[in-house]
Amino acid sequence: MLSLSSPKTLSLSSSYSTLFSSKLPFPPSSSSSSSLRILYKRNSTITSNYSSNPSSHSPTNLIIPKSNSAAQPQNFYQPYRPPPSPLPQKYQNLDTPGIIEVLSNRLGLWHEYAPLISSLFRDGFTPPMIEELTGISGVEQNRLVVAAQVLESIAESPQIEPETLAFFDSGGSELLYEIRLLSASQRTLTANYIVKRNLDGDKAREIARSIKDFPARQDEPGFRCFDYNMPGDCWAFWHFRLSREFMLKPDKRNSALAAALEAAETDKAIERVREEIEGKGRDKADGREKEDAVKVPVVRLRMGEVAEATTVVVLPVSKAVDGEEGIGNVPLNCRTQGEFGIVVSDKGWDRWVVLPKWAPLAGMGSGGVAVAFSNARVLPWRVNRTYVGEPVLVVADRERREIEVDEGFYLVAGIDDGSEGKLKVEKGSKLKEMKVRKSLGMVVVVVRPPKDELDDELSDIDWD
Repeated sequence: MLSLSSPKTLSLSSSYSTLFSSKLPFPPSSSSSSSLRILYKRNSTITSNYSSNPSSHSPTNLIIPKSNSAAQPQNFYQPYRPPPSPLPQKYQNLDTPGIIEVLSNRLGLWHEYAPLISSLFRDGFTPPMIEELTGISGVEQNRLVVAAQVLESIAESPQIEPETLAFFDSGGSELLYEIRLLSASQRTLTANYIVKRNLDGDKAREIARSIKDFPARQDEPGFRCFDYNMPGDCWAFWHFRLSREFMLKPDKRNSALAAALEAAETDKAIERVREEIEGKGRDKADGREKEDAVKVPVVRLRMGEVAEATTVVVLPVSKAVDGEEGIGNVPLNCRTQGEFGIVVSDKGWDRWVVLPKWAPLAGMGSGGVAVAFSNARVLPWRVNRTYVGEPVLVVADRERREIEVDEGFYLVAGIDDGSEGKLKVEKGSKLKEMKVRKSLGMVVVVVRPPKDELDDELSDIDWD
């Protein structure tokens, strides 16, 4: 065995020849050999020249201790691999070149060769590689794989119609992809509806969104007239809601109602949309007449009634003298939060009132506000003499600002007739005669201050 100390065995560049001369005071140990090896590997100027003896080239003649190489960092990222789908019998024995040929030439039905894309994913192919080999873009790859899985989930359903399955044999992957987020039963009914109506991908996406959105709208007018189990009714209710946002834009409103009428499936939904088109349905909410809530109750707050109430409502209070600007500054979103029912508002406010949750207040959303008037004469009816000079709180629902009900009462501003702060309560029919279409909110209850003597909660009111 040749020693590293032998000058005939290993010669280095001139700058290091003195360091590795044969005149070392002691033979190199294994640790020193390791140090030499590391220095030898790291310094690019060091070159080793073997002697002319052929035997010196043998790896057994030069032993350099090996050290453990540094551990390579592991790559924990793993791309998404769709779950395997069963391949048709004719594709099960294909090798990779055969799979690429089938995909390149689209040999077969799309939902049959779509699982081949997943098999390439499992073999380590990336979407760009598959696109280069087959010409199928990454977006189309994803759509085909997902659509094939959706079709597989509805193919065995007893509700699926033969015409629907026949339609998807020749295409329609973009339609199935849009309904991927629905449940299996919803997918089946929606696929039948889309094929029967000959709809495109954009409308299929809109239907799927309307189905997912429908349960969250149960507090909105007309909800109970539409059937959640029918995709057409969900889509019709989507347009029906949209029409109510276009009250001041007749063209858009009529277009939305026409779309709702065309989309609706059940007789009840069709009838409700037709009533809205004819103007008969504006006074209805969830099948109940709005007229039931027209006559505003005037309630005397009793001593200790709030403390005895099982449920209460907390409302921000605005002064009538502050006018419309004061109403605009009142927090709009007030809700209870947490186990203790802590009241949270979207902005700070320093005037609040706590009232029992009477029936008129129970159906009010987060847009409630109480307006303090110094005198009950502001009310548009013949005020009972027992409280004609009393201050009152007028509670209005700011979520119902449209002047819809002739017999309803609304909080309005900007009518300069000498009323306090230009804020007043006015009847719907009169506001329509004045061409007023929007108010600050519909009045739901008028509250009188507590007194020692007890009065009837509902005062006798002359509504003329």
